[in-house]
Amino acid sequence: MSLSQKGVELRSLVCRYGPVEAVRSMDLAIAPGEFFTLLGPSGCGKSTTLQAIGGFAPPSGGQILVGGQDITHLPPARRPTNYVFQNYALFPHMSVAENVEYGLKRRKVPAAERRERVAGELKRVGMQDFAGRRPGRLSGGQQQRVALARALVNRPAVLLLDEPLSALDFLMRKQLREELKTIQRDVGTTTVFVTHDQSEALSMSDRIAVMNAGRIEQIGTPDEIYERPQTRFVAEFIGSANLLPGTVVSQSFVLDAGVTVRLATAPESRRCLLMVRPEHMRLAEAGIAATLTKCTYVGDHHEILATLADGGTVTLKQQERPAFSRGAACRIAFDETKAYLIPAN
Repeated sequence: MSLSQKGVELRSLVCRYGPVEAVRSMDLAIAPGEFFTLLGPSGCGKSTTLQAIGGFAPPSGGQILVGGQDITHLPPARRPTNYVFQNYALFPHMSVAENVEYGLKRRKVPAAERRERVAGELKRVGMQDFAGRRPGRLSGGQQQRVALARALVNRPAVLLLDEPLSALDFLMRKQLREELKTIQRDVGTTTVFVTHDQSEALSMSDRIAVMNAGRIEQIGTPDEIYERPQTRFVAEFIGSANLLPGTVVSQSFVLDAGVTVRLATAPESRRCLLMVRPEHMRLAEAGIAATLTKCTYVGDHHEILATLADGGTVTLKQQERPAFSRGAACRIAFDETKAYLIPAN
């Protein structure tokens, strides 16, 4: 059964903590049924934005709308949203089933319907065999599933997830992010997900807003964010990026390192950075002159660090161990179709 889908709109949203402006005049539209991620480093304002949508951080200005309805000043209990906290916030003295049922009791849902809905959501998250167990006897991953069931059982129009996987180990995070996305697709509710983990955002999201210092730097699909970043911050925050300075000359880009790249279209700015991801660079017979500085084996590839003649450094990723030794002269080539120009400032 799909939940009622409603979009979220933020209009010039401002959130302040004393003199600190945590969210700065944010405009954002999230489509009904979308899995939308707020991504950024600690302190960028992503959790404050989520808390404002949920009613836990009163805005200092602007509007919050869900399904076209202004909910800016509604208390959390009256909003068509449910919030899954980073620490899950389960009641330790209640069983799993009682935790999931709690919100339905407060809404005075009839007992028979409560039992049916609780059973359905526990089955959805794979926790039907743990209904009578207390949270203290569950693993972190199991607690996360219970918290998700407790949110979904209320049939929210918007599900708000505040770094729910951050306390789990790597393998459990990987498993649960796949399960979470599958559940979200099955349920169909609009979901706003907060994380600082780039791989989580890229693997789970329909769209991503990359935040920095209270503002949105870029909104786009995962491939747009990774392959075509609009700012230096986005390029460096999402994955690894080699940023090569140079100058636009007619329909070409002349790198300071001495290589010319033909451009399909010339940008307005003359000084730019050419962004090339490490996996799109390779050691070759011709290309940018460099010196091999370091090679590190990381399991599924070798990570190579090289220093350019102008003093800059680049990182390459390749499966084969390079034939060059540390300190050897080499040449670096890259796939020009995978390179992308961004403003230098």
